[in-house]
Amino acid sequence: MSAVIETRKLSKWYGNVLGLSDVSLRVEPGITGLLGPNGAGKSTFLKLVTGQLKPSIGRVLIDGQAVRNNTALFGRVGFCPEYDAFYERVTGRQFLTAMLRLCGFDPAETTARAEAALDLVELRADQDRPVRSYSRGMRQRLKFAQAVAHDPDIIILDEPLNGLDPLGKRKVIRLIRDYRTEGRTIIVSSHVLPEIEALTKEIILIHQGKILATGDIHKVRDLIDTHPHIVSITCDRPRDLALRFLKEDDVLSVNFGAAPRTVVVETGNRDRFFGRLPGLLVELGISVEEITSPDDNLQAVFDYLVGK
Repeated sequence: MSAVIETRKLSKWYGNVLGLSDVSLRVEPGITGLLGPNGAGKSTFLKLVTGQLKPSIGRVLIDGQAVRNNTALFGRVGFCPEYDAFYERVTGRQFLTAMLRLCGFDPAETTARAEAALDLVELRADQDRPVRSYSRGMRQRLKFAQAVAHDPDIIILDEPLNGLDPLGKRKVIRLIRDYRTEGRTIIVSSHVLPEIEALTKEIILIHQGKILATGDIHKVRDLIDTHPHIVSITCDRPRDLALRFLKEDDVLSVNFGAAPRTVVVETGNRDRFFGRLPGLLVELGISVEEITSPDDNLQAVFDYLVGK
């Protein structure tokens, strides 16, 4: 499959600050996850891909054409930025209508496309409210709507799930998957590994402006599993649970957390630990309030990869 987006030795710096360093990669149709902790260079990369920033060195190509100042390509690209900058007094409908008019649609088609996009993100009932009255999740959905209202075949989404409640996230994930089945090219950035796992197996790992790895997301999971895994459990009998954990050979350490009634466990085999945990809790009759994995996130993986 041929690449839709290609970067060649792409670099960007801001004065003495390096934003992106020597990035050469190819993005094919489908969903590609751009993963990295905050400040890794994700937004810089996406703004270079969409032609909003000029590279310091290197090139960005879409179907073999240079992106920068190539207005013929802009209509093919939809971009949802991480941060919004709405005109707060306009309504959601007015905002979408204005964006579509800038794309060159006539008034009738502009109206039809705006209504369809608002329906898509379930904002039709709130279309005539000023944007300043929208919740963070509603603003996020409006950004997504403007990114897809003109029917682009390349969709660039920078942290599109931020600010959405669980139901909203599931709906947006479903929409993104639907676009994949239509043969579009989609890049989704996130610092939350499970969000990308719900969308795609193809990922780009970025850290301090450099690409660490590309490929199947399961490789990242393998990296997580090769170092000790921390699990935090809040329950009604933390001491009894801690004593039982000490008898398990895959448990490396047990401590009490800063939060009340919390046990913090370090295990060398995450899958075995979680596979055994439900039965152990039932056996001991322990009531659990919360189970979290403080290091089961992308920041922990990157810290591990760079040897922190």
